[in-house]
Amino acid sequence: MSTSLSAQDSQASTIRTTFSRSTSVSTRIQADPAIVWALLTNAGDYARWNSTVLSIEGDIAPGEKIRLRSTLDPKRTFKLKVKTFEPEKLLVWGDGMGKRTYSLQTLDEGNVLFSMTEKIGGPLFPLFAKMIPPFDASFDQFAADLKKEAELIQRK
Repeated sequence: MSTSLSAQDSQASTIRTTFSRSTSVSTRIQADPAIVWALLTNAGDYARWNSTVLSIEGDIAPGEKIRLRSTLDPKRTFKLKVKTFEPEKLLVWGDGMGKRTYSLQTLDEGNVLFSMTEKIGGPLFPLFAKMIPPFDASFDQFAADLKKEAELIQRK
């Protein structure tokens, strides 16, 4: 299998405005959407397969609260609420500063297009924007880790 990016894949990119920042990535995964969804919604297993996440505590389920620790800011625990939960399609969690959206689109030939976007911002965003590290490399790694694990499970 080729590791080059297809027309459906993208490296992470960030759009900045005065009051917000949005980072997105997408990748084609050769796996059943149920496998990808199971990986995205099993909080206790994230740190095993995803090198960008140190831990997630709580249940990734409708209306639930989770506590996430990331390699981007290991000393900080993000307290997030699951806002949207549409099995095998759409997962959104966030806090007062922003939200992260995971979407799955079933493609032909047993492929899924995985997309992830995080938008942060608000009226006070300009005051702390420079303290937030770039997400691009972390998003690329997240997508690569998810693709690798889902495709490994699919082949079993």
